[in-house]
Amino acid sequence: MQCTVRHFLHHGIPAKNFAGLMELYECNYIRLRNLVPDVDAMPDEVVSVIPGVLDLHLRVIERNKFTTTLHLTYFFTDDEGRFPAPDMRVRMYHDAQVGEVIACGRRRGMRYAEYNRMYNTYTLAEKWHMNRFLQKWLGYCLLQGHRFIPGRVVTPAEAEGGTADGTLLIAES
Repeated sequence: MQCTVRHFLHHGIPAKNFAGLMELYECNYIRLRNLVPDVDAMPDEVVSVIPGVLDLHLRVIERNKFTTTLHLTYFFTDDEGRFPAPDMRVRMYHDAQVGEVIACGRRRGMRYAEYNRMYNTYTLAEKWHMNRFLQKWLGYCLLQGHRFIPGRVVTPAEAEGGTADGTLLIAES
């Protein structure tokens, strides 16, 4: 088989159709595995701290043989207090090697926006849109240097300014 330039060009994810959605799910799984290479070794709650960028918070909600459900977010503060955004819950299907958004709240500055695939029916276009956002956000997080690797992450308490014994925490980036 001869390879041409066409074989190496990827013009992005296909349009809002079923094949495009499945490709997004596969891409999201790959990016999630790059972000969290060994999800089984991760504590239930960790924070990736990179100097000069927002801390990325990861919480493992559920661990099963074939699936893992994660909560990924940043935390922001406004007049009403601290809130997570984009506040995404993502399910990884290890046997099929796909990852999809199952819930998302507080996106695009709308504090109470909500997407929840578990309790609502969404069109293919709506699922595509939400999973495309996840794909782009995961790529952004990876470009910033975020990785959840044992020894490189801290607990939420440590990320707030110190360790449990009061010593200063230095996180490697």
